[in-house]
Amino acid sequence: MSTNQNNTIGLIAGQGRLPFLVAQGAKAAGLKVICVGFAGQVDPELANYVDKFYTAGLARPGAWIRKLKKHNCRETIMVGRVAKKKMYTPFRLIQYIPDWRGIRVLYSRLKHDKRNDSVLSAIADELATGDIILVDSTKHIKDSMATAGLLTKTQPSESITKDITFGWSIVKQMGNLDIGQAIAVKDLDVIAVEAIEGTDKMIERAGSLCPSGKWTLIKTGKPDQDMRFDVPTIGTWTIENLKKNGAKCLAIEAEKTIIVDKDQTLALADKYKIAIVGCED
Repeated sequence: MSTNQNNTIGLIAGQGRLPFLVAQGAKAAGLKVICVGFAGQVDPELANYVDKFYTAGLARPGAWIRKLKKHNCRETIMVGRVAKKKMYTPFRLIQYIPDWRGIRVLYSRLKHDKRNDSVLSAIADELATGDIILVDSTKHIKDSMATAGLLTKTQPSESITKDITFGWSIVKQMGNLDIGQAIAVKDLDVIAVEAIEGTDKMIERAGSLCPSGKWTLIKTGKPDQDMRFDVPTIGTWTIENLKKNGAKCLAIEAEKTIIVDKDQTLALADKYKIAIVGCED
């Protein structure tokens, strides 16, 4: 039985273009979109793409639940980046004061483990106690998913193909440890590993460490990727960053990676002679 019987879907939104893409896809499917954006993170322009727009604190899931239930939302999608480094600023305790649900998540479920998977699973469970059910975040954007094979007209060189093969198992092991989703590789050596700074900052670091360029970014989902949240995502900003920092190839996981503004992203990669490859295990 469908969980959005009143033709309404909730959207919990962070940074970036992805919340816009999901909102447009849901609207195209005939759904009314009720959005709760993370205060200080969400783009306020998103209000023009949804039926109702609210903001709420990042650590206040009780507020998210109240605003969504006000419109009889149950089925909900949570997408968009969160700048985790902001949580480590000197004023974080003031900026991210949790409500009682946030306290329960932070100091009960996450007392000994604050890795991404643990945090997101705990949030999903807490929302479920308020009858807000997180669903597959790609449900309304299937046309934006990466497919297997060469996605650009630009082809990777033989040495880059070897780098992809070399780096694939490494980045998969990182996923098992919930460290990050991406690595930079050149000449069968790892240049950089993604951690809390995110893929974009890691790309910049790889560029500074490899000024000769011609390196490869490999980005995957986790081995048991939960499609409700933290699905790997690329877009035109990724390609611009790769170009600026000397990369020549981007290898992403087929069916588990979102390509925002897919046609524009692939066209830009070809313009810059950057190959994009969809990989499978």
